Amino acid sequence: MEMQNITLSLSKRTLKKIKLIAVQRQTSVSGLLTKILDDLVDEETGYSSARRRQLDLLEQGLDLRLGGEGLAQRETLHER
Repeated sequence: MEMQNITLSLSKRTLKKIKLIAVQRQTSVSGLLTKILDDLVDEETGYSSARRRQLDLLEQGLDLRLGGEGLAQRETLHER
């Protein structure tokens, strides 16, 4: 995969905290941010894809296997 460098501006306070987190996770700041951003992209694209599939299913409707009879009457379902 081809990589490209970017420039990111952070406050010194934030950068110091990020460096500590990176050390705790035994990675670099670049590696930490790359993983976080990759996870974000996967989450967003995965959600969008799943949402699109579910909306398509709603559009198609579901076969309730009623054999063309329509919905059952309440009285039939709740006979006493």
